[in-house]
Amino acid sequence: MKKKKMHSGLKARKNRRLVILSSIVAGLATAFVIGSGIYLIFGAESTEDSSSFLDSTQEVVLNDSAAIDETREQAIETPGVIVDESGAGASGSEGLLESVQKIETQYLSDEVISTIVSGGKSVSKALGLRPATVEMTAENRSTFASIDNCLIVDSSKVQVSVTSDGIPKSDDKYYYLFEEKTYEDSISEDAEPLAKIYKGDDTSFTVNLNKGDSSSKLFSKFTVAVKLDGEYVSIAHPKYITNPEGCAGYSYGGMSHKSIKGILPDPLRIGELPDLGVSYCTYNIPLSHILTTSGGISYTYGGVTYHFKQGAIETYDYLFKRLNSMGIDVAAIVLNDASTAAFPEITHPDARHGSTAPYYMFNAVNDGGVKACAAIGSFLANRYSGSGHGNVSMWIIANEVNARREYNYMPFVDVDTYTTAFVRAFRVFYNAIKSQNSAAKVYFSIDQRWTYNTQKTGDYDAKDVLDIFTSSISEYGNIDWGLAAHPYSFPNENTPFWKPTKYTNHTVSTPVISMDNLEVLTDYMQRDEMRDTSGNVRSIILSEIGYSSTSGETMQAAAFAYAYTKMEKNGYIDALMLSRQTDASDEIAALGLALGLQTTGGHHKYIYNVFKYIDTDKRNEVVSFAYDIVGTKF
Repeated sequence: MKKKKMHSGLKARKNRRLVILSSIVAGLATAFVIGSGIYLIFGAESTEDSSSFLDSTQEVVLNDSAAIDETREQAIETPGVIVDESGAGASGSEGLLESVQKIETQYLSDEVISTIVSGGKSVSKALGLRPATVEMTAENRSTFASIDNCLIVDSSKVQVSVTSDGIPKSDDKYYYLFEEKTYEDSISEDAEPLAKIYKGDDTSFTVNLNKGDSSSKLFSKFTVAVKLDGEYVSIAHPKYITNPEGCAGYSYGGMSHKSIKGILPDPLRIGELPDLGVSYCTYNIPLSHILTTSGGISYTYGGVTYHFKQGAIETYDYLFKRLNSMGIDVAAIVLNDASTAAFPEITHPDARHGSTAPYYMFNAVNDGGVKACAAIGSFLANRYSGSGHGNVSMWIIANEVNARREYNYMPFVDVDTYTTAFVRAFRVFYNAIKSQNSAAKVYFSIDQRWTYNTQKTGDYDAKDVLDIFTSSISEYGNIDWGLAAHPYSFPNENTPFWKPTKYTNHTVSTPVISMDNLEVLTDYMQRDEMRDTSGNVRSIILSEIGYSSTSGETMQAAAFAYAYTKMEKNGYIDALMLSRQTDASDEIAALGLALGLQTTGGHHKYIYNVFKYIDTDKRNEVVSFAYDIVGTKF
């Protein structure tokens, strides 16, 4: 029987070689794409990694030349059924090679080849765009990366966005997210990372907020670290959450008002307020009035249960609801006069002894203090933001913070240390309040002593405290705090504030800011570094301002008329709260100040009608008497 001729010539060998080489190239290209993808995901610590990757690929190609020859010989020697050109069966290696060639020809279509080439180019391009790996130095290590945003997302998560110029060299390929407590200045030795993620020059972490729980992140700072020599090292300046309102359940920002006129009310004469046309009222909430060690209204927050006096809270409920019903918004002032025996955790440890001041520095230097302040702020904001107990749209934390001896006691320290202690407590209250009521405004207050050099008296200049407060808040994540100023005359009994005095001038270095030079304060607050997160001038209210009638009722009335007019023309004041509706007998006895619209017996002073009509069409009628007293028409 005549055997079929084997196609073992040059053409067959070329076809066979093409098939085998095509198979290997396709396989290697696929492996290159997959391997490069893995490379991109897991990262490379240096340019040597990419070189070694490419070298290893080249080595595979070179080594496979031997595999090609081996495959060729095996194919020639392998018996089997051969499919000839007509489709009939035949045995022999040539048939097998032809079959493989046909199969491979089908696989290596133009589309497949294009995909392989395109994938290889994409990987090559991605490798080229990958940020350089950088060796950190002792000088740049702590700020190598930047936390650009630290935000609540979806009301229950915290997203921390991180950027850097290059990828830092370290022990491994990860960034680690750490939590620092309010009172911590570095990663604690026993801290464990909250999360880890592959390094990149633009990446982000997402962790649970756990609002209200003992593991809440609402009052924590966040930082990013890498491992160096087996230890976690921070490479970013810590940042707080800057939108605590992102998890709020209420959004009460106050009513719409035509006037910025407000007053400190007399609880026994609230019925007169509609007649006076008041838009705002301030009201004190001393902690001694509302806290109790047991019973009352229980409130669990941060894993701890706190107790509030039911009778006192219900009195505030009644008061705030009644004011709201009159179209009046409330600015509540939270004051720390809590018993240091019953509630030591609320007061700064250094401030618990050695003072006769009525109010003390809040405590944010340990876990107990942070939780207590957070619980108080959260409870009050939750109750007075739309839950049916009356509403508070403005919260003022502490009174005249720069007046350390008189109103915010802690032992005398340098102004940076003192202000930092207050800033930490303020942010706790801010986050607690805004996490309940997204539209609430939160303020801190300063007195009129601007650059008076008050350290000689044991206090601090308002400008110094304001500057340090602003800088510290911005450094750890800017928020929309407001300023509550008290531009009284200096001394306070100097009712005719417009008269020249060594204490006031119209420069930024003025010792005192009164209503005579209020523009110094508002001009200062227009500086770029003083603005809020949207670039706007912050909310400024004059939460205390007043003039005594001890110099005469018409002098008192003239001073108010001129001050109110200057404030209105200024344009940057959201509310003015006159102190007060009724004279306070203790102020008269201790300071000789009779600041009310009426006497303790209820007699309406001259100022009463001026206050009542100054924002009405009767304004000119009630203020014209003051032109001769002040010496100018206004």
